[in-house]
Amino acid sequence: MMVAFPIGAFGVAVSSDVLRGGRRRRTYEYTAARAIDFGLVSAALAAPFGLVDWLSIPPGTRAKRVGQWHALGNVALLGLFAGSRWLRAHHDSRRAQWLAGAGMLLGGVTAWLGGELINRHGVGVADSIGLQEPSSLARRR
Repeated sequence: MMVAFPIGAFGVAVSSDVLRGGRRRRTYEYTAARAIDFGLVSAALAAPFGLVDWLSIPPGTRAKRVGQWHALGNVALLGLFAGSRWLRAHHDSRRAQWLAGAGMLLGGVTAWLGGELINRHGVGVADSIGLQEPSSLARRR
């Protein structure tokens, strides 16, 4: 349940960037920076729970591979938002906005992978259910 906090916070940051547009309103810049701060901290608090879930998946299963891609994508996502935050601190808001936008797009992919883990493979919900299920994008027979 903790993943809702960083997802929401990063969404607020990108929304603030969009609302800011071409205007030089400090309110939007401040909101985006604080939202990224909160997102990074809450992601650090949520990550150990994801690691525990991933370690509980039997090796050699599709669920283990999906979990690995989910984790690697989230590490990259956090790197993009951390880079965005660093650029904001150094007054390079244009590139910071691009990094945050890229992070949000990657977040869509990692959120889908997380949904696969929970809804398709039952990770963290039901032990040993669907660990080899194909992707939700695969054709049904």
